[in-house]
Amino acid sequence: MKTKMAEHYFTSKPSSEHKVTQFTAVLRGKEYVFKTDAGVFSRGEIDRGTRLLIEALPCKEGDVVLDLGCGYGPIGAAAGDLVKPSGHVYLVDINERAVELAAVNLKMNQVTNGTVLVSDGLQSLPANIQFDWVVTNPPIRAGKSIVYGLLTEAYHFIKPGGGLMVVIRTKQGAKSMERYLTDLFGNCETVDRGSGFRVFSCCKHLPS
Repeated sequence: MKTKMAEHYFTSKPSSEHKVTQFTAVLRGKEYVFKTDAGVFSRGEIDRGTRLLIEALPCKEGDVVLDLGCGYGPIGAAAGDLVKPSGHVYLVDINERAVELAAVNLKMNQVTNGTVLVSDGLQSLPANIQFDWVVTNPPIRAGKSIVYGLLTEAYHFIKPGGGLMVVIRTKQGAKSMERYLTDLFGNCETVDRGSGFRVFSCCKHLPS
């Protein structure tokens, strides 16, 4: 799915001049330190949608999780702590600068059960891997066709009985995404909402 986009965070090689910064954030009771830079999403703070999604994460010890479109890694870092050393989290993003930051941030926060990959969609993941959860704050600015394509691709990487969690701004297509996910999974539940965002959860049903 090779698509050229205007310069923003959904860009493989951001041309923005580097503006490295660092901040701390408390997520699910733990203080994290994040290094960020220009050319990545929400570089100065954890955005409200990401924070809402992190607080809603159902990941449990031993799960294998994919953070799709990881940015500088806050969702993946929190998921890595939730699944404990017996689990694993994969963080992927098309943005090479974001992926470099995510790898640094996992190390800084002592999250040792993570793998960070540059990936256009899910193509760089190990063959035949299956996830208990795919979680994402998708790149809405990339357009509906790309976002829906990513979610459809993710569906095929989810274990039967596993699930997808997505956060989206209510006024940026939440209703249409809910319809799309319902068609894709056969179900779609709003598990949290607030600050103008909704968090959807979908379950991939076990084979009958």
